[in-house]
Amino acid sequence: MKQFLSFVRKEFYHIFRDKRTMLILLVMPIIQIILFGFAITTEVNNTRVAIFDPSKDATTEYIKEKIQANRYFTITEELVHPDRINDAFKSGDINLVIVFSENFADNLLRTGEAAIQLIADGTEPNQASTLTGYASNILNSYQQELIEQHQIPYRIVPEIKMLYNPQLKSAYNFVPGIMGLILILICAMMTSIAIVREKETGTMEVLLSSPLKPVYIILAKAIPYFTLSIVNLATILLLSVFVLGAPVQGSMFWLILTSLIFIFLALSLGLLISTIVESQMAAMLVSSMGLMMPVMLLSGMVFPVESMPEILQWVSAIVPARWYNAAIKKLMIQGVEVQYVMKEISIIALMAVTMMIISLKKFKTRLS
Repeated sequence: MKQFLSFVRKEFYHIFRDKRTMLILLVMPIIQIILFGFAITTEVNNTRVAIFDPSKDATTEYIKEKIQANRYFTITEELVHPDRINDAFKSGDINLVIVFSENFADNLLRTGEAAIQLIADGTEPNQASTLTGYASNILNSYQQELIEQHQIPYRIVPEIKMLYNPQLKSAYNFVPGIMGLILILICAMMTSIAIVREKETGTMEVLLSSPLKPVYIILAKAIPYFTLSIVNLATILLLSVFVLGAPVQGSMFWLILTSLIFIFLALSLGLLISTIVESQMAAMLVSSMGLMMPVMLLSGMVFPVESMPEILQWVSAIVPARWYNAAIKKLMIQGVEVQYVMKEISIIALMAVTMMIISLKKFKTRLS
């Protein structure tokens, strides 16, 4: 029995000495329960609403107060002209527009019926349906108040309009997210495994002893994977358009350029992973499992970033796929001009350059 207990104690010592094992056993479950508990939600919170109200009467003001008081909505803008609606959606400033008809209160009192339009971004069908459903419930509640007060069958008729995706096809939402997930996983995995393989077999030291500088050797290994990733990008785009039915409404040039910058970022991330791990199996686990969960949960691919707690929204800002997903949705589905995606493209490019500089410096230090 003493021998058995000594073996058990020895195993405890091994576990406690291995920081990576302790991280997986004790810290990873905490991170997962927080991410899954707060990021996975079917509710839509912090919805930014714009109002176009040509009537500006007491009834529309009361409805706006009820909308503002609802915990799901925040009125962020009062539009002065209906032409501003498309620009507001393209810039990403709003999630829902509520348009009141002219003479709203007069029509309601005189005819017993008034029209109101709910305009949502159909590139995220589930979110759009939820938003219009919430807003319709508020209108129905106010309608019921009027009926109870005046004993007259007042009707507020909401007209729902889905911009960019009137058929509410799910491919419009998932294709940009899937593109980002595939590119970052494949590119990071290819680069990290290829370089770690050289380190495992001992041939990296032979390469570094050549007349070329280590930086050029590493870049020379990355260029073939960059070329193959371009083939992957072309395949993904063709399948997305001709098989999944996703449109390309915007500039194909900027769509491809944004994707190439993102590929460069993913390859740089793989290079960074190769400086951390020492085996191909570890590289595969880090580049697949370590990247898959943040990309799926925090990039807006499945769950809206706006609905997450504020701290997770800040964390999601360092997930490259979040910005790529937003840029591709605007370029592919909304068909916006390039000025509306310059913020996302600039962030991706800055991340790519920063990641490559850090990776090359760290790699050179590790191998010298």
